[in-house]
Amino acid sequence: MKKIIVLSVATVAILTFSGCGDNKKEEAAKAVEQTQNVAKDAAANAANSAKEAVNKATESVKNAATEAANKAKEAANKAVEATKEAANKAAEGAKSAAAEVANKAKEAVAGNSNEKGAALFKKCVGCHGADGKTKALGKSAIIAGQSAEDLVKKMQEYKAGTRNVAGMGALMKGQVAGLSDEDIKALADYISNLK
Repeated sequence: MKKIIVLSVATVAILTFSGCGDNKKEEAAKAVEQTQNVAKDAAANAANSAKEAVNKATESVKNAATEAANKAKEAANKAVEATKEAANKAAEGAKSAAAEVANKAKEAVAGNSNEKGAALFKKCVGCHGADGKTKALGKSAIIAGQSAEDLVKKMQEYKAGTRNVAGMGALMKGQVAGLSDEDIKALADYISNLK
Protein backbone atom coordinates (compact mmCIF):
# COMPACT_ATOMS: atom_id res chain seq x y z
CA MET A 1 0.00 0.00 0.00
CA LYS A 2 2.86 2.41 0.85
CA LYS A 3 4.47 1.68 -2.50
CA ILE A 4 1.27 2.62 -4.35
CA ILE A 5 0.97 5.90 -2.43
CA VAL A 6 4.65 6.73 -2.97
CA LEU A 7 4.36 6.01 -6.71
CA SER A 8 1.20 8.15 -6.92
CA VAL A 9 2.87 11.06 -5.15
CA ALA A 10 5.94 10.67 -7.35
CA THR A 11 3.77 10.69 -10.46
CA VAL A 12 2.01 13.89 -9.35
CA ALA A 13 5.33 15.54 -8.57
CA ILE A 14 6.79 14.64 -11.93
CA LEU A 15 3.73 15.96 -13.78
CA THR A 16 3.71 19.13 -11.69
CA PHE A 17 7.36 19.93 -12.25
CA SER A 18 7.39 18.91 -15.90
CA GLY A 19 5.23 21.87 -16.77
CA CYS A 20 1.99 20.18 -17.56
CA GLY A 21 -1.05 22.30 -17.53
CA ASP A 22 -3.42 22.83 -14.65
CA ASN A 23 -5.72 20.33 -16.20
CA LYS A 24 -3.10 17.65 -16.07
CA LYS A 25 -2.27 18.54 -12.49
CA GLU A 26 -5.86 18.11 -11.43
CA GLU A 27 -6.10 14.79 -13.23
CA ALA A 28 -2.92 13.63 -11.59
CA ALA A 29 -4.20 14.71 -8.15
CA LYS A 30 -7.46 12.87 -8.77
CA ALA A 31 -5.54 9.79 -9.88
CA VAL A 32 -3.46 9.93 -6.71
CA GLU A 33 -6.60 10.37 -4.60
CA GLN A 34 -8.31 7.44 -6.35
CA THR A 35 -5.22 5.31 -5.88
CA GLN A 36 -5.14 6.21 -2.21
CA ASN A 37 -8.86 5.37 -1.83
CA VAL A 38 -8.38 2.03 -3.58
CA ALA A 39 -5.40 1.31 -1.32
CA LYS A 40 -7.43 2.26 1.77
CA ASP A 41 -10.34 0.08 0.66
CA ALA A 42 -7.98 -2.83 -0.04
CA ALA A 43 -6.37 -2.42 3.40
CA ALA A 44 -9.80 -2.27 5.09
CA ASN A 45 -10.96 -5.37 3.20
CA ALA A 46 -7.77 -7.21 4.14
CA ALA A 47 -8.20 -6.22 7.80
CA ASN A 48 -11.84 -7.35 7.80
CA SER A 49 -10.93 -10.64 6.15
CA ALA A 50 -8.17 -11.22 8.68
CA LYS A 51 -10.52 -10.35 11.56
CA GLU A 52 -13.16 -12.71 10.19
CA ALA A 53 -10.59 -15.50 9.79
CA VAL A 54 -9.39 -14.99 13.39
CA ASN A 55 -13.00 -15.08 14.66
CA LYS A 56 -13.70 -18.30 12.73
CA ALA A 57 -10.50 -19.91 14.01
CA THR A 58 -11.31 -18.85 17.59
CA GLU A 59 -14.82 -20.29 17.32
CA SER A 60 -13.45 -23.51 15.84
CA VAL A 61 -10.90 -23.87 18.67
CA LYS A 62 -13.61 -23.18 21.28
CA ASN A 63 -15.88 -25.84 19.75
CA ALA A 64 -13.06 -28.39 19.57
CA ALA A 65 -12.04 -27.68 23.18
CA THR A 66 -15.63 -27.98 24.40
CA GLU A 67 -16.09 -31.26 22.55
CA ALA A 68 -12.82 -32.64 23.94
CA ALA A 69 -13.77 -31.57 27.47
CA ASN A 70 -17.18 -33.24 27.14
CA LYS A 71 -15.59 -36.48 25.90
CA ALA A 72 -13.06 -36.42 28.73
CA LYS A 73 -15.81 -35.82 31.28
CA GLU A 74 -17.85 -38.70 29.84
CA ALA A 75 -14.83 -41.03 29.96
CA ALA A 76 -14.09 -39.99 33.55
CA ASN A 77 -17.70 -40.66 34.56
CA LYS A 78 -17.56 -44.11 32.97
CA ALA A 79 -14.30 -44.86 34.79
CA VAL A 80 -15.80 -43.75 38.11
CA GLU A 81 -18.85 -45.96 37.58
CA ALA A 82 -16.68 -48.94 36.64
CA THR A 83 -14.52 -48.38 39.73
CA LYS A 84 -17.59 -48.13 41.98
CA GLU A 85 -19.01 -51.32 40.51
CA ALA A 86 -15.71 -53.18 40.96
CA ALA A 87 -15.39 -51.91 44.55
CA ASN A 88 -18.95 -53.00 45.36
CA LYS A 89 -18.32 -56.47 43.92
CA ALA A 90 -15.06 -56.75 45.87
CA ALA A 91 -16.79 -55.62 49.08
CA GLU A 92 -19.60 -58.14 48.55
CA GLY A 93 -17.04 -60.89 47.94
CA ALA A 94 -15.10 -59.94 51.05
CA LYS A 95 -18.28 -59.89 53.17
CA SER A 96 -19.28 -63.28 51.84
CA ALA A 97 -15.84 -64.77 52.50
CA ALA A 98 -15.71 -63.29 56.00
CA ALA A 99 -19.16 -64.64 56.80
CA GLU A 100 -18.15 -68.09 55.53
CA VAL A 101 -14.98 -68.11 57.66
CA ALA A 102 -16.94 -66.94 60.70
CA ASN A 103 -19.55 -69.67 60.17
CA LYS A 104 -16.86 -72.34 59.79
CA ALA A 105 -15.15 -71.12 62.96
CA LYS A 106 -18.48 -71.21 64.82
CA GLU A 107 -19.18 -74.72 63.55
CA ALA A 108 -15.70 -75.86 64.54
CA VAL A 109 -16.02 -74.45 68.03
CA ALA A 110 -19.67 -75.49 68.50
CA GLY A 111 -19.94 -78.37 70.92
CA ASN A 112 -16.38 -77.84 72.12
CA SER A 113 -17.00 -76.74 75.69
CA ASN A 114 -13.36 -76.96 76.79
CA GLU A 115 -13.00 -73.35 78.03
CA LYS A 116 -9.40 -73.69 79.14
CA GLY A 117 -8.43 -75.24 75.79
CA ALA A 118 -10.35 -72.49 73.96
CA ALA A 119 -8.52 -69.80 75.95
CA LEU A 120 -5.14 -71.42 75.25
CA PHE A 121 -5.98 -71.86 71.55
CA LYS A 122 -6.36 -68.09 71.06
CA LYS A 123 -2.56 -67.95 70.99
CA CYS A 124 -2.57 -70.48 68.09
CA VAL A 125 -5.16 -68.74 65.89
CA GLY A 126 -2.65 -66.37 64.25
CA CYS A 127 -0.85 -69.26 62.53
CA HIS A 128 -3.37 -72.15 62.52
CA GLY A 129 -6.59 -70.14 61.94
CA ALA A 130 -9.71 -69.88 64.10
CA ASP A 131 -10.85 -73.32 62.97
CA GLY A 132 -7.38 -74.98 63.10
CA LYS A 133 -7.52 -75.68 59.35
CA THR A 134 -4.77 -73.32 58.23
CA LYS A 135 -1.26 -74.60 57.50
CA ALA A 136 0.95 -72.50 59.79
CA LEU A 137 3.22 -70.32 57.64
CA GLY A 138 2.12 -72.52 54.74
CA LYS A 139 4.30 -75.39 56.07
CA SER A 140 2.63 -77.33 58.87
CA ALA A 141 -0.06 -79.97 58.76
CA ILE A 142 -3.65 -78.96 59.52
CA ILE A 143 -4.13 -79.53 63.26
CA ALA A 144 -7.95 -79.55 63.47
CA GLY A 145 -9.32 -83.04 64.12
CA GLN A 146 -5.99 -84.73 64.95
CA SER A 147 -6.25 -87.10 67.87
CA ALA A 148 -5.67 -85.60 71.32
CA GLU A 149 -2.95 -88.21 72.06
CA ASP A 150 -0.96 -87.28 68.91
CA LEU A 151 -1.30 -83.59 69.67
CA VAL A 152 -0.12 -84.05 73.29
CA LYS A 153 2.89 -86.06 72.08
CA LYS A 154 3.80 -83.49 69.41
CA MET A 155 3.47 -80.49 71.76
CA GLN A 156 5.61 -82.24 74.41
CA GLU A 157 8.26 -82.95 71.77
CA TYR A 158 8.22 -79.30 70.66
CA LYS A 159 8.51 -78.24 74.33
CA ALA A 160 11.50 -80.54 74.85
CA GLY A 161 13.10 -79.30 71.63
CA THR A 162 13.17 -82.76 70.05
CA ARG A 163 10.67 -82.04 67.25
CA ASN A 164 11.40 -79.83 64.25
CA VAL A 165 8.92 -80.50 61.44
CA ALA A 166 9.22 -78.13 58.45
CA GLY A 167 11.59 -75.89 60.40
CA MET A 168 8.92 -75.02 62.95
CA GLY A 169 10.75 -76.49 65.98
CA ALA A 170 12.13 -73.25 67.43
CA LEU A 171 8.90 -71.34 66.85
CA MET A 172 6.74 -74.03 68.41
CA LYS A 173 9.15 -74.51 71.32
CA GLY A 174 8.62 -70.84 72.16
CA GLN A 175 4.84 -71.22 71.87
CA VAL A 176 4.50 -74.25 74.17
CA ALA A 177 7.38 -73.50 76.58
CA GLY A 178 5.11 -71.92 79.21
CA LEU A 179 2.42 -74.63 79.05
CA SER A 180 2.03 -77.16 81.82
CA ASP A 181 1.16 -80.80 81.11
CA GLU A 182 -2.44 -79.98 82.11
CA ASP A 183 -2.48 -77.03 79.69
CA ILE A 184 -1.13 -79.20 76.87
CA LYS A 185 -3.83 -81.81 77.55
CA ALA A 186 -6.63 -79.19 77.57
CA LEU A 187 -5.31 -77.60 74.36
CA ALA A 188 -4.95 -80.99 72.64
CA ASP A 189 -8.52 -81.93 73.62
CA TYR A 190 -9.82 -78.65 72.27
CA ILE A 191 -7.95 -78.95 68.94
CA SER A 192 -8.99 -82.56 68.45
CA ASN A 193 -12.65 -81.52 68.64
CA LEU A 194 -12.29 -78.83 65.94
CA LYS A 195 -14.04 -80.12 62.83
